[in-house]
Amino acid sequence: MIKTSAYFTAGDDFDKTQASRPEFQRDAEVTFSKPPKPDWKEGEGGNDGGESLKKNHVEIDPHEEGRPVSSNYKLLISGVVPRPIALISTKSKDGKTTNLAPFSYSQVINHDPPLFTVGFVGSLEKAKDSLKNLAETQECVINIISEHFVEAANATAVNTPYGVSEWDISGLHQAPSSVVQAARVKESILSIEGKLVETKEFESRTDPGKKTGVLAIIEGVRFWVREDAIDEEKSVVDLKVLKPISRLGGLAYGRTTDAIEIQRPKF
Repeated sequence: MIKTSAYFTAGDDFDKTQASRPEFQRDAEVTFSKPPKPDWKEGEGGNDGGESLKKNHVEIDPHEEGRPVSSNYKLLISGVVPRPIALISTKSKDGKTTNLAPFSYSQVINHDPPLFTVGFVGSLEKAKDSLKNLAETQECVINIISEHFVEAANATAVNTPYGVSEWDISGLHQAPSSVVQAARVKESILSIEGKLVETKEFESRTDPGKKTGVLAIIEGVRFWVREDAIDEEKSVVDLKVLKPISRLGGLAYGRTTDAIEIQRPKF
């Protein structure tokens, strides 16, 4: 039995399971509730009355003998959640082909200058479409995925040959950028035009010498926010309009429909 996620194993009837689930609530509002323990005091620790302290942990060496690399992959994508998804659009150096693909090894890491990281599986020598275009042109657009086009965004993960555009497969629409050649996703509420700062390759621990990952650091040089999602000062994106989609483990995506607010402590 091969587990593909916490909910499916290879051979499961996905369509049957999907059909048994409740309908998607398109009009679900983002609601704010109280934190689990509103009267929490400094030094109290967990809010579960110590229940979590009664549980033991399993130690895992990611490189222990006989442990497949895929086990580390499944553990990380199911445990480090939710993860923001960078739907990256690029254009080839000769301008003839365009590419669109989602990456959940992504994050914003600084605001002055605006910096983002994206992790690509593989190597620069055998770079797939998005990384190849990014490395050669030094630019891209990072588009944030919202509920209203999650299926189309998921379709861009298809493993197409180089030169076949995921724009056509997804049905998403291109919008002109300002300072990079790659197009923005018109459907995206927030898009960031980016310039490549640097890349760094990483080698496998289980297969020394083999390049298995590339980190790209990208500087945001233009922001595009849909007019109904940005405030007058152009500084806050409305979560209730953005309705972002995050990546979970296996086949799962997450919605943000419930939030809590906790004040930052002062010393």
